[in-house]
Amino acid sequence: MIDSSVLLPEPEAPTMAAVSLAASEKSISRRMSSVPVESVTDLKTCSTEMMGSGMQLLTWRRRDFIAALLAGGAAAAVKAAGTPVILVVGDSLSAEYGLKRGTGWVALLEHRLAKERIAAKVVNASISGDTTSGGRSRLAPLLAQHKPTHVIIELGGNDALRGLPLSGTEDNLAWMTQAAQKAGARVLLVGMQVPPNYGSDYTKRFSALFAKVAKQYKTGLVPFLLEGLADGGDARAMFQADGIHPRQEAHPRMLDNVWPELKKLLK
Repeated sequence: MIDSSVLLPEPEAPTMAAVSLAASEKSISRRMSSVPVESVTDLKTCSTEMMGSGMQLLTWRRRDFIAALLAGGAAAAVKAAGTPVILVVGDSLSAEYGLKRGTGWVALLEHRLAKERIAAKVVNASISGDTTSGGRSRLAPLLAQHKPTHVIIELGGNDALRGLPLSGTEDNLAWMTQAAQKAGARVLLVGMQVPPNYGSDYTKRFSALFAKVAKQYKTGLVPFLLEGLADGGDARAMFQADGIHPRQEAHPRMLDNVWPELKKLLK
């Protein structure tokens, strides 16, 4: 049972994690509202160039359009070559909230893949404070852009914090799962639990909905991302000062919770 003194990730202002396209590439993290992380740099460039001539703005638009085409072509080429592309759609637990860039469990996943000699690329499209509804609204363009072979969905904790209906959370997870599968990706659902102070009935129903969706659509399932941390003997020591977000030291264990199920899907 999750320690009642340890809370779920609070719904902060949205922050998107780094997009990691290869172990050799540097992680990039930007504050954003609704634009994809890959376009943040161009948006800043745009704001600078817009102060210049109209020709500069036109040049930016052309360059941005060409870059988008190249990015889509590269993603298609990777998939055609048989290299797995792993898309992670999550909240602050996957977006390195409060951590040094490159130390969260998703970044560590790249190192694990390299260690296991699995040639795969990881795209982290996680946003702090995101809900299943938010993930649902942005999944389609992510699928179109990155053409993933595998999609890890780590969402739902903020739904509970906001008191959103469980039926809506379940429906959103089901929709995302089906959309990813229709796009040709294998899906791994990452479950969450809520503290007992939410009430016994709510706690059980919330935890069970992840398994329910996974069973219905035959996906992989990680029952509880924070297993061994939030339910450990000294849970507080593994969380940041806010008592909500895991410390850097906790993220290797989070990866250990995800890896066995993801590895099955990569075979």
